[in-house]
Amino acid sequence: MAYIFMDESGDLGFDFNKEGTSKNFMITCAISSSPRSLEKIIKKYFRSLPAKIRSSHCGTFHCNKEQQKYRDKIFSMINENNDCKIIVIRLNKEKVFTNLQEQKFILYNYIVNITLDRIINKKIINTSDTITFLASQRETNRLLNENFKNYIAKKINEHHNLNIQTIVSHPSNHKGLQVVDACSWAVFRKYEYKDNSYYNIIKNHIIEDSLLFK
Repeated sequence: MAYIFMDESGDLGFDFNKEGTSKNFMITCAISSSPRSLEKIIKKYFRSLPAKIRSSHCGTFHCNKEQQKYRDKIFSMINENNDCKIIVIRLNKEKVFTNLQEQKFILYNYIVNITLDRIINKKIINTSDTITFLASQRETNRLLNENFKNYIAKKINEHHNLNIQTIVSHPSNHKGLQVVDACSWAVFRKYEYKDNSYYNIIKNHIIEDSLLFK
């Protein structure tokens, strides 16, 4: 089995004069042969929290909401994990054609497909295995999520003819999505805020970090 957990950082806004529009948008994937190795990271993290913090916690790890002294622990655990490979595809927002800027769902699906294509072509996963692709939920609209899953299945079958199951879910349902949330946060910190401190902790796990539309 092969498991791909995906999260995103930044937004697909292109009005850079508008407050809150990010300079960067990126897709981050954490690849593992078993979800259990990533689940253990989250379980160990929560066990390490003081009882008072743990009792008031929502129970789902969100990197940007955690205290730094506790956040540091999870990055140390990711670094020590031998079954976690990371791939990042960053969008050069300034080079995106105007027509794609106006079709954000098409652009988003395209970037995700490129990311999966890179994972397969780099042979990071065993393509003879059943592949489970878990994407962190960004839309509440059921139809949009179904369209996304159908698009991924179609593209993977067209180019690779693999057995892939796509799941769109909230991170509270899958601890692997909480791990990739941390990885995505670290990468975004590097490019958006010029803070590479957390990126450097996990950099040995990063197989690719590429810019799309150079």
